[in-house]
Amino acid sequence: MRLTRRFFLKSSGIALVGWGVVPRFLARAAAATAGKGKILVVIFQRGAADGLNIVVPHAEKTYYDLRPSIAIPRPKSGDAQAALDLDGSFGFHPALEAFKKLYDEKLLGVVHAAGSPDSTRSHFDAQDFMETGTPGLKSTPDGWLNRYLLTTPAEKPSSFRGVSLTSQLPRILQGPAPALAIPGIQQFGFAPGPYKRIVEGGLEALYGSSSDPLLAPTAGETFEAVKLLESVNPAQYSPAKGADYPPGPFGQTMLQVAQLIKSNIGVEIVFAETGGWDHHVNEGGAQGQLATLLRQFSRGITALVRDLGDRMADVVIVTLSEFGRTASENGNRGTDHGHANALFVLGGAVAGGQLYGRWPGLAREQLFEGRDLALTTDFREVLGEVLVHHLGATALGNIFPGYDARPEKFRRFLRA
Repeated sequence: MRLTRRFFLKSSGIALVGWGVVPRFLARAAAATAGKGKILVVIFQRGAADGLNIVVPHAEKTYYDLRPSIAIPRPKSGDAQAALDLDGSFGFHPALEAFKKLYDEKLLGVVHAAGSPDSTRSHFDAQDFMETGTPGLKSTPDGWLNRYLLTTPAEKPSSFRGVSLTSQLPRILQGPAPALAIPGIQQFGFAPGPYKRIVEGGLEALYGSSSDPLLAPTAGETFEAVKLLESVNPAQYSPAKGADYPPGPFGQTMLQVAQLIKSNIGVEIVFAETGGWDHHVNEGGAQGQLATLLRQFSRGITALVRDLGDRMADVVIVTLSEFGRTASENGNRGTDHGHANALFVLGGAVAGGQLYGRWPGLAREQLFEGRDLALTTDFREVLGEVLVHHLGATALGNIFPGYDARPEKFRRFLRA
């Protein structure tokens, strides 16, 4: 059988873009070496999650006045519909039972009234500002995670240092530093079949013999990276410690985060996302659309924490959402685009079991523009603390240009 370029392209599971030019995948690849180290997992809740029904200010009567049909009932023993009390003033949505256990185990903390200081209520702009780390500035060409990778050299370089479990590289990881987008670990590599070895060898030789000065040096290293991940055999992976990943896309994504981390292939940054948080209509209270999402969300992340076990000593997980929701429910028993939100931080290094940040209150004069939860913690303060005290970044001014990210602004949710 004659092995043509078309045959290679159809048979390979690698994204090889174009011929005669350097594929983006290969251009981004670097030498792969196994190793363990500190890891950051960033999970983006796209659509603007309703932080007020996620971390409920149940001690405020105003909360119940503003949300007569969707408010979460005050904590009450034996009531499965009631908020799960945290400190006498705030409680988790009842669908976050899995998170409550992590909170009680001091592995999970909450930063409330946090988010982007920019006042836009555009999903597109707000997500862009949060991913570039430059609120209000649309001209930023790269993402803050990519700038971290660029400004903070790795002790052990790896093709998998920055990985996004998405079909395309998200804004947050775009930039000159190497980063990969992998829609699924099992899809990364060469498709199984009778010609797998022939295709694999043929592609490696084809790219390795290229006269392109960028392509040729990285080709062999890239194929070694593919082989390295294949050798982990993700199809045979078995979660540890009874970790129970929920069915569905998000649960599978969290399982793949665990696979990447436990494979010891040099992963330092993992990005994942989950959508569907934009609830203008029939958001629901203790039951409904939000509850369903929160149950999947918390169970997926909790399974990841259980699966990683002792490895969580080196892992911090941060959740983000572009903005919060209005303090008042709307006429459709939903909520509209708001401002500040609640962020979760998890990990062995997290001083969990606490709420961080200053609560601004929900009285009308305390609301942002008379309608939204006011912001008291810039999301860059949260991320800056993780980057500096967990990952060891020293050039925070380059990662968040134009922002005064002094350590005294940090909320100190990480253990000393």
